[in-house]
Amino acid sequence: MHQCVSPVPAVTVMPSVKWERIVDITRGGIRSIGVMRRKTSRGKRVALLIDGPNILRKELGIKLEDLQEVLSEIGDVRVAKVILNQYAPQGLIEAVSNQGFEPIIVSGETGVKLAVEAMKEIYNPNIDVLAIATRNAEFLPVILKAKEKGKETVVIGVEPGFSVALKHAADYTIVLEGGSGEGEVLQDTEKGEA
Repeated sequence: MHQCVSPVPAVTVMPSVKWERIVDITRGGIRSIGVMRRKTSRGKRVALLIDGPNILRKELGIKLEDLQEVLSEIGDVRVAKVILNQYAPQGLIEAVSNQGFEPIIVSGETGVKLAVEAMKEIYNPNIDVLAIATRNAEFLPVILKAKEKGKETVVIGVEPGFSVALKHAADYTIVLEGGSGEGEVLQDTEKGEA
């Protein structure tokens, strides 16, 4: 008995995107049942913590996807959390969730919760890089502790009001342009390169 096997449809592979074909093997042969995008690993595992009230302000125009894109140059974002206060609008909370971030709403001081979350990631053996998006100098001790424990550190901020102490303490400093959301690595402070 001879069975006709239909040809497997062609899959267009985009550059820099890896696709994996899912197949079903039966007595009649192999048939394609789907295609799945496979994330490529860039090596370093990044935890991104965002000080919501400080960074996600309308007048600054910072977008969450821009933060992820900038960090993709360093590694894979494995943990993505946004700390918000109880006054955050429902639309912002939904937007944070829709971008794949975990919104954490606190009734008190957001800085305390961000510091607690940062300490969790500093002691997480599955994280290589701690990235904090803030302009506030109160997180300087967190950056210093992360470096002491062998984590690479990234501080993402926006002018005006970006702490000079944070800029110089981190291994990487990323200054985003207010309103455009585009960023560039200004200085690798560990190597002293401009």
